[in-house]
Amino acid sequence: MTDDKAGAATAEQATSASAPDTAAATAAYAATAANAEAAAGSQNPAGQDPAVDVAALAKEAAEHKDRLLRTLAEMENLRRRTEREVADARAYGISGFARDMLAVADNLRRALEAVSAENRDALPAPVKSFLEGVELTERELLKGFERNGVKRFDPQGQKFDPNVHQAMFEIPDQTTPNGTVVQVVQAGYMIGERVLRPALVGVSKGGPKVAPGAAGEAAAPAAGEGLPPGGTTA
Repeated sequence: MTDDKAGAATAEQATSASAPDTAAATAAYAATAANAEAAAGSQNPAGQDPAVDVAALAKEAAEHKDRLLRTLAEMENLRRRTEREVADARAYGISGFARDMLAVADNLRRALEAVSAENRDALPAPVKSFLEGVELTERELLKGFERNGVKRFDPQGQKFDPNVHQAMFEIPDQTTPNGTVVQVVQAGYMIGERVLRPALVGVSKGGPKVAPGAAGEAAAPAAGEGLPPGGTTA
């Protein structure tokens, strides 16, 4: 019993003696850490991590910026190209159908030209009514063409333009400037700014030459008859 009490007292004394040593060690560790932090702060005033490579980060940021700008440019080009393709599809999507319908317009015109205006008065009333019906049909067909961007043009008297005219033959004429359309075999058609079908024409030959300025004025079609030269075939 006496021995137990003596052992306990000895342990208590040992614990009491070690407490100041632990506190002193903790204080010393804290002081060392503070000194290390102060030293690190003096070497890196901006508070940056010394392991970070600023030059590498700047290079990476520049690369990302360049990629972003390139992507934005590509998206803008794609948007413009898509808008252009959509506009072309709306304007020229019916080119095939319109080209097939030109044969109908040609046949209606041939039917009307088969009877001259002078001979119509002598025709029976039923035939006159039939011709009037053909005229109304042709007129409505041309209106339908125009509503869809297809226009008919007649280059009679204009300067020959290989972009919108197709020469079928030459007609000697000393009074008409050389290279002038003097006969239209078949009218032409435009769809938008493109040639749907060139006009088949006869061109004068042997007449006086036209000055360059006058030739440019002669090539311009009259209002409602055609479009400026330079169109492309649809």
